[in-house]
Amino acid sequence: MIGLNLLLALHLIGVVAWVGGMAFALLVLRPSLAVLEPPQRLALHREVFRRFFRMIWHVMPLVLLSGYAMLFGYLGGFAHAAWPVHVMHLLGLVMAVVFLAIYFGPWRAMRQAPSAEAVGRIRRLVMVNLLLGVLTLIIAAFAAFAV
Repeated sequence: MIGLNLLLALHLIGVVAWVGGMAFALLVLRPSLAVLEPPQRLALHREVFRRFFRMIWHVMPLVLLSGYAMLFGYLGGFAHAAWPVHVMHLLGLVMAVVFLAIYFGPWRAMRQAPSAEAVGRIRRLVMVNLLLGVLTLIIAAFAAFAV
């Protein structure tokens, strides 16, 4: 049981870092940047994204691998998992794909030539991932009581 608890703790820490980081960036940091001049905003966005995306490269595999370890090590695989686990799995994979689209799309462009357009594209995709993350958390609440 300690193994399952440790896996769940790692999984939840990763989810909190990923989803919470996106919520902070969109709901707190972004509106606060209005006090800066546009060149300063771009520089700060670039540094924040660099650090956040580096963290996500570690968190994303942690969340996926800990989820698979719980699924196959404790739930008996997909055939024995309740519907919320299947939905969380799907949404987690979609979130990973959206992150990869951000990283190899507008973030790559932002690293080469910082622009407000690249920031806007990143913001919109992060918003998509935040909504997916919140939906996944809602589904996780159902997983605790699914039969």
